[in-house]
Amino acid sequence: MAEHSSSIFGEMSTLAVQLGAINLGQGFPDTDGPDLLKQVAAEAIADGRGNQYPPPNGLPLLREAIATHQSRFYGLQVDPQAGVVVGTGASEVLQSALMALVDEGDEVVMLEPWFDIYGAGISLARAVRVGVPLVGPGLRPDLGRLREAITPRTRLILLNSPHNPSGIVLTPAELQAVADIAIEHDLLVLSDEAYEHLWFDGHRHIPIATLPGMAERTVTVGSGGKTFSFTGWKVGWASGPADLIAAVRVVRQHLSFVSGGPFQYAMAAGLGLPDEYFTGFRADLQAKRDLLATGLADLGLGVVMSEGTYFLTTDVRPLGYEDGMAFCRELPRRAGVVAIPHQALCDDQAVGAPYVRWAFCKRPSVLEEALERLARGLR
Repeated sequence: MAEHSSSIFGEMSTLAVQLGAINLGQGFPDTDGPDLLKQVAAEAIADGRGNQYPPPNGLPLLREAIATHQSRFYGLQVDPQAGVVVGTGASEVLQSALMALVDEGDEVVMLEPWFDIYGAGISLARAVRVGVPLVGPGLRPDLGRLREAITPRTRLILLNSPHNPSGIVLTPAELQAVADIAIEHDLLVLSDEAYEHLWFDGHRHIPIATLPGMAERTVTVGSGGKTFSFTGWKVGWASGPADLIAAVRVVRQHLSFVSGGPFQYAMAAGLGLPDEYFTGFRADLQAKRDLLATGLADLGLGVVMSEGTYFLTTDVRPLGYEDGMAFCRELPRRAGVVAIPHQALCDDQAVGAPYVRWAFCKRPSVLEEALERLARGLR
């Protein structure tokens, strides 16, 4: 685990604090989510609901809400009793799934760059990570390379769409190609859908579990923190077939055991919010995306327009940089702004070398200030 002893997110956030830089690196909003959810959590605390250990697999109320959500938005039928597990954020659920579903020496195939906890989770499972690069100016998955990456040792495909850090959303054709490979080679799929409601410009998120032959082999991970802008509450979940979820439950109960009792009541209420909440949330983030994207393009960066998530990617080569890591380490001192290099999220350094991730889940005034700093610092 020595390779995971530090995190690029920790490094850059520390720099932001030390230098008073604006942190467009870590993906957390700087405004709270719906007041209703805060009220539900506060009432649960006041009423003594959830102040002691909740059920190990999550409150029945929340598990029912998750199953109803999967049916409401995607037509997926999930058993709330046996097919759902709640954890301490999507991060814990992902780690639990990796440790439950792969064994030592198994290969886990995933798109590169990848969110850093994937690498740590695969190492904890003593498995082998295999990266398949996003390529071209639009950073799309190389489906030929994906097929070539499958070997007799491959156990699982770890999928992430909407994708962090690139901001792409996999198309129906791309998802079908992944599904075809999984079915042909009898692979499991762990689908990180933490940003499922954050897609823009008609790039609608489609869970891979909805494709024929995929529900029985897919564990789908969701995030209350990302969906409702309460990342500090750390409530996430997984849903899927009972046999796979049972395996995830066994591991997860030996990690945090339980957490977030009062917040689970709030997340259950959030999942039942009307459609207007979800469409309004997307519209607000899309406006922030457009603000940051326009400003970064005006500064000369090559913008890969975000189709989803909190993030957009830029190519730093138009500014004369070949190395996004060097750019990001210089930026806090030069301009008072923090971003994240793709390079730190790749085994193949050449894949992510010129690309940098920026978080736009901030107040417009913060984004405007960051752009003003960049305009001064990058002259």
